[in-house]
Amino acid sequence: MALNLNKNLKLYYSIKEVAEMFELPESTLRYWEQEFPSLKPKTNGPAKIRQYQEKDIEQIRLIHNLVKVRGFKLAAARKMLTHNKQGVDKTADILYALLSMRTELQALKKHLDGLQ
Repeated sequence: MALNLNKNLKLYYSIKEVAEMFELPESTLRYWEQEFPSLKPKTNGPAKIRQYQEKDIEQIRLIHNLVKVRGFKLAAARKMLTHNKQGVDKTADILYALLSMRTELQALKKHLDGLQ
């Protein structure tokens, strides 16, 4: 069996790490936990330290896409996630693929401009 080097070995992320991933304040993530019932990170110990798993980060990615990128109100985003999760998932995947492609093209353009 071959060793998979691309596999993410980290099981849990802190709220600080997740907030940095999406360039959001930690308070926004805490608020979204109240507004979106599907977002429930594991809490550990009496201090209730949040531990986000990959499934939680995926849920945040969808919420971020709807609220911050596409400009939906929280109620509309909640409704979209409840009634059309597959559609939201597909459009989020397409959007992030396009954003990734744009970043690569900008880097390529910068490289080509440096050759002139």
